[in-house]
Amino acid sequence: MQLNFSGLRALVTGAGKGIGRDTVKALHASGASVVAVSRTDADLVSLSKECPGIEAVCVDLGNWEATEQALGRVGAVDLLVNNAAVVLMQPFLEITKETFDRSFNVNLRSVVQVSQIVARGMIARGVPGSIVNISSMVAHVTYPNLITYSSTKSAMTMLTKAMAMELGPHKIRVNSVNPTVVLTAMGKKVTADPEFSRKMKERHPLRKFAEVEDVVNSILFLLSDRSASTTGSGIMVDGGYLAS
Repeated sequence: MQLNFSGLRALVTGAGKGIGRDTVKALHASGASVVAVSRTDADLVSLSKECPGIEAVCVDLGNWEATEQALGRVGAVDLLVNNAAVVLMQPFLEITKETFDRSFNVNLRSVVQVSQIVARGMIARGVPGSIVNISSMVAHVTYPNLITYSSTKSAMTMLTKAMAMELGPHKIRVNSVNPTVVLTAMGKKVTADPEFSRKMKERHPLRKFAEVEDVVNSILFLLSDRSASTTGSGIMVDGGYLAS
């Protein structure tokens, strides 16, 4: 999708790999100034070589104090993509406090914290903005061993709506993108069992999982003025899974 983000500054979390990395590259190619946030410094180093001029911030978003220190004075941001997430797979009866806390701290709490930082800046500057939360189709369906992850994404659905309602008067739009399995490193964890992967793919009317580009195109659309009247919504990039 060819869009022009020249003159705008974007912040992308979980920027080191997968969807986040390709989102940074697409925004950079479209003229945006990009702040790339990841907890893995090596990923940021390699990304900076691919996208000269991006601002790299290395921080573990699961740590509230470290995030405040790293991003509290990030400066003007017009576009935010909350993509950082962890997938910690455990069956319900074996979920530990550590798994639960880590999942919610990274997948949901950091969305609140980073969005607060960015939205306050937008409001102080009196400018419109767009926030896109990366969710999942498992916000709406369940899978074995993904209970904690699914719960964070389901909570993100309501968080997105609540943010849209409260930030709308400030001309800040908030939406989500809900992909099916995307064959990033994270997605491959979920589909490690070939038989499970085959059956799951057959449940998709399009008989395929999503490409990273499919997700990035939806993110760019929601960030852009082409979705100027869209807020509090979620784009399903699920190959028709929820329709089957």
